Amino acid sequence: MLQVDPFGLGGVRLRAPAGPVRDAWMALLQALAPPGIPLPRLPAAASEDRLLGGLDLSATLAAGRPVAQAGLLHQADGGIVVAAMAERMPAVNATHLCAALDTGAVRLERDGLAQRLPARIAVVALDESQGEDRPISAALADRLGLWVDLTPLSVRDTVAPDSAMVREVALARSRVAEVTVPDDIVQALCAATLALGVDSARAAWAAMRCARAAAALRGEAVADADDAALAARLVLAPRATRQPVAEEAPQEDSPPPQEPPAPEPPPQAPDVPDVPEAPGTPPPSEDADPPAEPDRDPQNAQALEDRLIESAVAAIPAGLLARLASGERVRGRSSDAGRAGAAAASGLHGRPVGSRRGVPRGGQRLHLIDTLRTAAPWQRLRRAQARPGAPPILVRPDDFHLRRHEQKRSTTTIFALDASGSSALYRLAEAKGAIELLLAECYVRRDQVAVLAFRGAAAEVILPPTRSLVRAKRGLAGLPGGGGTPLAAGLDAAATLAAQVRRAGGTPVVVLLTDGRANVGRDGQGGRARAQEEALAAARALRAQGGSVIVIDTSVRPEPAALALALAAGARYVALPQADAAALSRAVQSAHVHG
Repeated sequence: MLQVDPFGLGGVRLRAPAGPVRDAWMALLQALAPPGIPLPRLPAAASEDRLLGGLDLSATLAAGRPVAQAGLLHQADGGIVVAAMAERMPAVNATHLCAALDTGAVRLERDGLAQRLPARIAVVALDESQGEDRPISAALADRLGLWVDLTPLSVRDTVAPDSAMVREVALARSRVAEVTVPDDIVQALCAATLALGVDSARAAWAAMRCARAAAALRGEAVADADDAALAARLVLAPRATRQPVAEEAPQEDSPPPQEPPAPEPPPQAPDVPDVPEAPGTPPPSEDADPPAEPDRDPQNAQALEDRLIESAVAAIPAGLLARLASGERVRGRSSDAGRAGAAAASGLHGRPVGSRRGVPRGGQRLHLIDTLRTAAPWQRLRRAQARPGAPPILVRPDDFHLRRHEQKRSTTTIFALDASGSSALYRLAEAKGAIELLLAECYVRRDQVAVLAFRGAAAEVILPPTRSLVRAKRGLAGLPGGGGTPLAAGLDAAATLAAQVRRAGGTPVVVLLTDGRANVGRDGQGGRARAQEEALAAARALRAQGGSVIVIDTSVRPEPAALALALAAGARYVALPQADAAALSRAVQSAHVHG
């Protein structure tokens, strides 16, 4: 499909680890490409100069005038760019790829250059994420029409290209522009897109282009329902965010609708003398209907929509259907808070991510190449104005560029544990077990964990932020349960601890384990109504701080008070009736990944 209509489909999001299966897929892609079509490989950490082009420093210094150097996107014009490790691609590179996919060109306006170069490309994004990494850019994934998952396949499932396949694809590529898609097929694809919860118009467009490519492969000039069903499986199924709900049929025993009352007869007109009609004039027909406009059969249209939805649902992976059935929302965008922490800009340490203008101060280092690149176009003018004996290269403070670095901030997971009597009766032991399981995960990721508990009349920090497993288990083992539920005090303590982590340069994630039923106010006095209002106010204050918050309902049945608390805090709500420690641990890990 990609080699038949590469620029119409935009590309492929290829989810697969490095190995023989992915190598076989890439070999097939290369074999089906037209002769001379480039398939350049884009490294994950490619610089903007490598991607867009820029100033050729050596040629500029030699010529004394700006000399441009073409970037990878312009060099790949008419071909397919293979983006390696797309889940680790910097956001700025993903933005440039999206712009090239949208416009088919690259705008180069830097270092004294102003050019618009053709860059009509498709992209194969190699996605190696396995759940613990951040997903690829949502904007880039939206522009890639086909999402393919090779993870379940083995080497036995691969095929080798042959000459007949190459000829078939080449012939389909030559006639795909002449294939038409009927209006009823387009409307059915749009209806299936909405029914599956896909909120992007690009998905319906990609499905239409995919149906057209399928018809071209079959040698047909018009796409039919089979082509649309294949497009629904390939394009819409991997993007589905909900399971379609079938419309309920009307009940047979429902009373028939009552007929509307007959309209009153119009008032009679006064008698007028008969006027003889002209000969040859046909009598007017009052009951004659205007000619009906042609329209599609509603029953056939509904049957086509149902078939496309069924085809897409059949292609959705079983794991995704289970998550959709449980109400989990699939996100295309990751939060800053996650398994690896958020990226923080640094002028001294971390991974180099380019440069910026400035004068070196406070130990910041000069980016020599970018400084020379900025100064190179002005050398002829500066030599003409310079005194005799001036150095061969004249650099001014305005040319200085400083190195920019990026370093990861550690994530601190703050567990706010409801140790009151209502929670201790059911879930305190399971919550302790879940925290102990998560401690080992955090230790592997070098993240920190803090634990605070609230019971009785106040909240206390059981464990300050630490990576020590021994300290954490010792603090949890001696945690008693019972007493009232000072929920507002617990939320205030979690907000204070999260602010401290943020000031220290970390990324806090607050995990609140409670049933949401507050009965003790901030002053330690009882009163369920007042305590509940204070808890909601504290949740809204926690939301105002920003960051990730997760509310885990530890009651036996989903508690409305816990859901209201999650809404006030802007948190993700997880209801886990009859769950064990392992289920709690999996829920928190999933919340880390999906934000």
